[in-house]
Amino acid sequence: MKIKIGNKVETIDDNISGIVTKVLDTTITIEDNDGFEFQFEANELMLSSFDNTIESAIYDADIDAVKREKEVKKRSATPTVKPKERSAPKFEVDLHIHQLTNSTRGMSNYDMLNLQLDKARGQLEFAIRKRIPKIVFIHGVGEGVLKQELETLFGRYNNVRFYDADYKTYGLGATEVKILQNIEP
Repeated sequence: MKIKIGNKVETIDDNISGIVTKVLDTTITIEDNDGFEFQFEANELMLSSFDNTIESAIYDADIDAVKREKEVKKRSATPTVKPKERSAPKFEVDLHIHQLTNSTRGMSNYDMLNLQLDKARGQLEFAIRKRIPKIVFIHGVGEGVLKQELETLFGRYNNVRFYDADYKTYGLGATEVKILQNIEP
C-alpha cells in the first residue's frame, strides 16, 4: 500500500482521518476536516475506505501482496505406499545357519536345528512383547525339517497365525506369522 499526496487516510489506533498533504520517507503529514495537521508513520495509517474509485483500487493496491494472497500453496508430496507394501511385514528373521553362527564345525544337525529354533522362539517372543503385528521367518527350502519344527512351535501359541510368506518376494523358503494383539499367548 503506497500512500500518496491527496489520498484519504485513517489512523489505525485513533479516530483521526484526513487527506495526505506531505510524504517524507515514512513520515506522513495529514490534514483533518478541521484543518489541523498531524504527523504519523506510514505503518500507523491506512487508506480510507471512502476512497473507492477504480483508479485508487488499481494503482494503490500492492499487486505482489494480492498475488501472494491468491497463490495456492502446494502440498508437500507424501510418499505413496502400495497396498501390497502396506501389508508387507517389516520384521524379518533369517534362520539360515550361516546367519546365526560363524562356524558349524563340531555341531551336529540336531545342534544346528536347536540353535535355529531358539532364535525363532526368541524373536517371536520379542515380537509379541513389542506388539509387532507381522514377522517373516526365512528358513529356506531344504528338506523341510526346520519348516515343520517352526510350524510345531507356532502352533503352541494361541495368538499366532502362520502361513507361507509372499512367493514373489521369498519363494517357498519363508513362513509369515501374524500376531493377534487382543488374544493372550
